[in-house]
Amino acid sequence: MRIRLALFAVLALFSQPAFAASSQRLQSLEQQLAWLVSGKSANLGVAALDLSTGEVLSVNGHDAFPMASTVKVAVAANYLAQVEHGRRSLNEIIGGKSAASLLDAMITRSDNHATDLLIRNLGGPNVLQSWLTQQGVEGIRIDRSIARLLADKRDLYDIRDSSTPIAMVQLLQKLDSGKMVNPSSRAYLLSLMARCKTGKNRMRALLPYGTKVEHKTGTLNNYTSDVGFITLPDGRRLAVAFFARGSGDRPRAIAEAARQIYEGFLSIPRSIYSTTVAAPVASAIRP
Repeated sequence: MRIRLALFAVLALFSQPAFAASSQRLQSLEQQLAWLVSGKSANLGVAALDLSTGEVLSVNGHDAFPMASTVKVAVAANYLAQVEHGRRSLNEIIGGKSAASLLDAMITRSDNHATDLLIRNLGGPNVLQSWLTQQGVEGIRIDRSIARLLADKRDLYDIRDSSTPIAMVQLLQKLDSGKMVNPSSRAYLLSLMARCKTGKNRMRALLPYGTKVEHKTGTLNNYTSDVGFITLPDGRRLAVAFFARGSGDRPRAIAEAARQIYEGFLSIPRSIYSTTVAAPVASAIRP
């Protein structure tokens, strides 16, 4: 199993780097997470990014996994960016329904037909891919509509329509920073993700009652995923990505990994982060 701790460049006040102590503790947490993952029969890829420091830990973080319905976060972000530029509207009628209702169905209920209507309206998978490239997101591929993906012969190691865990948390960080979409659109999309009705047995399952989670799930035969944001009791927020393929109890594995990440980051005192500010994800430092 390949295990990497990716320490990302952090823009802090007066260009101060993140404290070394936080990096050391993240290494310990990553080792614990790797131990958990190694005991699962499913092939897991996990990444967690602290939005207050820009640091990220991962297990199999640079391996490509199917996105399945987690791609819908990117579809929603692209549509909202188009609304901001006046090219589209939430009241626009697409396939007999308003864009707002399609976005709601796509994120909260993972409606595939709503997703494909929005993808077609935006210009197709290639346009979505070009937009992600313009936003500086690397490691994500959008090649097909949902209908085409489901109709094609399934290969869980196909690099089409895939993302690495690191790339997914990079996308989430850019979304959260307000640079991919404006604060109003960000709040709108996060409100949809907070109402996601699917995947109750995944990242949310073992977190303490009342934990704020904004997420989007993905499911295929022998494949389960969940990506989004977890808010800690002290207000710190994490961008997380969990991808699992193969045999075994994949939802349970995701739930256990999410709980370990929650407890691990919570054990790091907030004071460690007090002089740092969030920064865009840079290239990972690989050993």
